[in-house]
Amino acid sequence: MTKPAQSASPLQTDPQLRRYFANEEERRVTTRRLFDSAASGYDRAENITALGTGPWYRRRALQRCGLSAGMRVLDVAAGTGLVAREAQRIIGHKGTLTALDPSPGMLEQLRKKLKVETLEAYAESIPLPANHVDFVSMGYALRHVGSLEQAFSEYLRVLRPGGRTCIMEITRPRSGFGRLLMRGYIRGVVPVLSRVMRCNPDVSMLWEYYWDTIQAAVEPERVLEAMRKAGFEDVRCMVTLGVFREYVGRKPASV
Repeated sequence: MTKPAQSASPLQTDPQLRRYFANEEERRVTTRRLFDSAASGYDRAENITALGTGPWYRRRALQRCGLSAGMRVLDVAAGTGLVAREAQRIIGHKGTLTALDPSPGMLEQLRKKLKVETLEAYAESIPLPANHVDFVSMGYALRHVGSLEQAFSEYLRVLRPGGRTCIMEITRPRSGFGRLLMRGYIRGVVPVLSRVMRCNPDVSMLWEYYWDTIQAAVEPERVLEAMRKAGFEDVRCMVTLGVFREYVGRKPASV
């Protein structure tokens, strides 16, 4: 398969993110440090952010996108295992799950609650053979990817013919008032509650970065276009509450 041409990512060009890093190499070093430092308090802060609805939503999203019992799953950017945990419940003991993430700190937390294969790697370079899994999932990490085209090409490669991908992501609200409310919640309310509940103090810095990446995230139309260019078919996007998106695609059966 011909490697797709890469385009500049907002992670490399957006002025809001230039204060964190100047190039792709610096981005990887900086984000790994952010996630490693916040790993021990990540789950508690996420539970505050989602008001306890995270597990239910992830499980429903995976099921809507076609995950079922007995499948072989790759969870990309698995973090502490919040998506992987729900995926494991769906696939049951007959299925298999591999969790991939570039942060050793996050994977350490994942292994405390899940007995699965783990890989320390990036979405753009997955150390698995072609046609290896039935389903590729990714939860709220697409905006941390340096190259959409390269990541989607890798997703397609590791999927078996007919396999599916489900990419959950949060996007900035369309209205200025909605963006103001979300910014105040993510950068104000959540860090305060995290301190009250004695979360790892590095969580506040990570959540500040989260908001900046939401602000800089690519438009949904470009995500769908990149999936199609990578070779996915039946590409679509499902939206919940205007900001939570599930990008879905299927690898052609004839590939």
